[in-house]
Amino acid sequence: MHADPREAIDFLEQNPDVEAIHIVITDANGVGRGKSIARDELLPLYRSGRNVAGSILGLDVTGEDVEETGLVWSAGDADKVCWPVAGTLARAPWQSRPTAQLLMTMHEADGTPAIADPRHVLARVIARLRADGYHPVVAAELEFYLVERDGAGIVPARGLLSGTRPVRTDSYALDKLDEMAPLFDDVYAAARAQGLPARTLMSEYAPGQFEVTLEHRSDALRAADEAILWKRVVRGVAARHGRAATFMAKPFAQQAGSGFHIHVSLAGPEGQNLFASDDPAGTPLLRQAIGGLRAAAAESMAVFAPNANSYRRFRRLSYAPVAPTWGINNRSVGFRIPAGPPPSRHVEHRLGGADANPYLAIAAVLAAMHLGIRERLDPGPPVLGNGYEQTAVGELPTHWFAALDRLADSGVIDEAFGSDFVKVFMALKRSECERFFAQPTELDYTWYLSQA
Repeated sequence: MHADPREAIDFLEQNPDVEAIHIVITDANGVGRGKSIARDELLPLYRSGRNVAGSILGLDVTGEDVEETGLVWSAGDADKVCWPVAGTLARAPWQSRPTAQLLMTMHEADGTPAIADPRHVLARVIARLRADGYHPVVAAELEFYLVERDGAGIVPARGLLSGTRPVRTDSYALDKLDEMAPLFDDVYAAARAQGLPARTLMSEYAPGQFEVTLEHRSDALRAADEAILWKRVVRGVAARHGRAATFMAKPFAQQAGSGFHIHVSLAGPEGQNLFASDDPAGTPLLRQAIGGLRAAAAESMAVFAPNANSYRRFRRLSYAPVAPTWGINNRSVGFRIPAGPPPSRHVEHRLGGADANPYLAIAAVLAAMHLGIRERLDPGPPVLGNGYEQTAVGELPTHWFAALDRLADSGVIDEAFGSDFVKVFMALKRSECERFFAQPTELDYTWYLSQA
């Protein structure tokens, strides 16, 4: 169902100063692409959609066409029709010109969902869960760095109040938040303007690293939309303050990586939490869901870690899991059941990096949980103590080539996402992988130039 044109009419009436609207289509890489349209183009967009080149979903992370996707020249670079995502039209206050922003989804000319649009992938997975009586409740928790450039390259950003560059880890330090208060005040103001449920802000486990948790949503598709919008808010506001926000998985070799932790429970038809239990390990249904997460973890890694840099995050004793282990109130595992009262019982999926596409990462988590429930999979005993010391080598592919090979042979992801989408995703990532490793780096010259 398309968004009601009344949404556009009301917005234009309430925002007479808005001059432009950025329409945003999220590609398989999680990159927002689109156009800036004039105010008088908004209502026609809601009524008739907007033709956009379908090849926009055949671009790699650098914006290069990938012919192997089948979306570029072999398709004649044909247009597809984009429609607004209801509830995402809002002001973008970080723009200097009065501007709004609107998420879009792509469809074929006959109205069917475009196979390469990742939002449709998540919608498909959610629909299958709901058909079996399960309604996913999802919250996104995203870590990121504030950085800037100096003579040494990319470094943690100086505080806005003192101008001092952070050098200590100092987790949970309130003075780090104070140093960036003008920026975060604007971030929260922009989040309110966008209708985003940004909640707890904290200083994370590295200089310049922060984390914000978005409130859980009973509409999992909305939760993913909000994760997309949140990343745009943080980047946009940071730029206005002369800083850059990065959701890169591992921007600094000696510092913690940035994760995308996905908190999930399943509700029944009446809204009751089907994982709720006095048992800290949750209900049998919760443990079956974890069994599915474990079973599908290896073939899903290319989704949770989609880039070359993603794999630098997986290091022992780093708060990034290196195996598909599970535990109760234990941050050394891949799938954690947080402490809390029985009604709040849920699983925190910790494998994903902050660079993962929220639509695809959440879809992979939900598809795996559905598998575990359908097949009543036993996750085995929970890990007690240090999960890094109880990890078998090779349980997860922690290198990009290996992860792509596992996805190419996938069963769960191929069936849940659709083989046509997986073909597109694989073409994009294989192309990126080959290009990335064909390029010598400064480290190549440092290590090998004089040794040949």
